[in-house]
Amino acid sequence: MIPILLGVSLVNFCIIRLVPGSPMDLMVSPTMTAEARSILEHNLGLDAPLYRQYISWLFQVVQGNLGYSYSTYRPVSQIIADRIPATVLLMGSALILGLALAIPLGVISALKQHRLFDYLATFTAFLGVSTPNFFLGLGCIYLFSVKLKLFPSSGMYTLGAAGGLGDLLRHLAMPCTVLAINICGRFIRYVRSAMLDVLYQDYLRTAAAKGVPFLPRLRIHAFRNALLSIITLTGLEIPSLLGGAVVTEQIFSWPGIGRLTIDAIMTRDYPVLMGLNLMAAIMVLTASLITDLLYALADPRIKYA
Repeated sequence: MIPILLGVSLVNFCIIRLVPGSPMDLMVSPTMTAEARSILEHNLGLDAPLYRQYISWLFQVVQGNLGYSYSTYRPVSQIIADRIPATVLLMGSALILGLALAIPLGVISALKQHRLFDYLATFTAFLGVSTPNFFLGLGCIYLFSVKLKLFPSSGMYTLGAAGGLGDLLRHLAMPCTVLAINICGRFIRYVRSAMLDVLYQDYLRTAAAKGVPFLPRLRIHAFRNALLSIITLTGLEIPSLLGGAVVTEQIFSWPGIGRLTIDAIMTRDYPVLMGLNLMAAIMVLTASLITDLLYALADPRIKYA
């Protein structure tokens, strides 16, 4: 994981610095003298060669310091820590909801292959995958916020209100549903395919011949063997979920790391962008590691020395 993180940080650093514009363009004023601009640029370390800027940033990261934001002058680690809970809540609830819908639909679709339910589930999967998050989000705002006035259109809590769990759930409903629909669309087809791979195996026919009831046969013998593919896809879903959260959080003004990423891009806040990219890489690598460990729990034949 450490070499991958180093490579990701180097690539991200180069890509961010290749973006047209500079933080100085947003920080200087028309009345600022060239000398004052030079002093400010030197204090921020932007006048040093790029390789020295990267080495300096990496040296600080090793010591646990992600630097300070150019726009707010707050520690980057504190800014990200303030936004992580909101994103984890949104991503976690969307992933749980998406899997709760996709797994039973995928299993039933496999059991009823080439029947009406299978065709409807396939259509639903393609519809969920092909509908962009921004289009679905704007449609939900127009229908459920503007027309029906059932849910708030933005934020995490109602401004000026006491808040509470009920208020949080009302604000969470639409962004969570938008992300969950996309997840559900992808997983229905994956679960269906994984179940079809095991439904006609010899050990299932043997279990049926021995008189094992249908539900235990489905749960213990079929679904558990298909679980490896589902675990793999769940781990691979984390990068897509992070990317979808950026768009969804911006549309619904959800105060998470996705919206923070857009704000940092607009203000050319290099330390915040580097911190966010590093955190995203850590999340993806950790998800991959957890996925590998879950293989051994799902399949006793897999053992790690």
